Amino acid sequence: VQLQASGGGLVQAGGSLRLSCTASRRTLSNNAVGWFRQAPGTEREFVAAINWRGSATIYGDSVKGRFTISRDNPKGTVYLQMNNLKPEDTAVYYCAARRVAYIDDGAGDYNYWGQGTQVTVSS
Repeated sequence: VQLQASGGGLVQAGGSLRLSCTASRRTLSNNAVGWFRQAPGTEREFVAAINWRGSATIYGDSVKGRFTISRDNPKGTVYLQMNNLKPEDTAVYYCAARRVAYIDDGAGDYNYWGQGTQVTVSS
């Protein structure tokens, strides 16, 4: 499974972006999907995850109340709506999928990864 993350860009602090994650050659409707991010010189950080049907979500502490993960299974897309962005949100954002339907916040539990999309928040 090859994942494609898109929607990154440059935004001012307080602004919003919506990232999208799709899979090539198949849908993600049976997979839990997560978003992670990594800034230069830091470890990969868990951002959010959603289960296969969108009925359960979890978030990293640093994004709770600002980011929302959702999915549209007929379109085969998982979204990350990011509001009230802060300079510390600047990172490469990756989407990842598990072989199973249930969510997890550990990067090691995800089997498929996309190439990442850059998000830069200016102060």
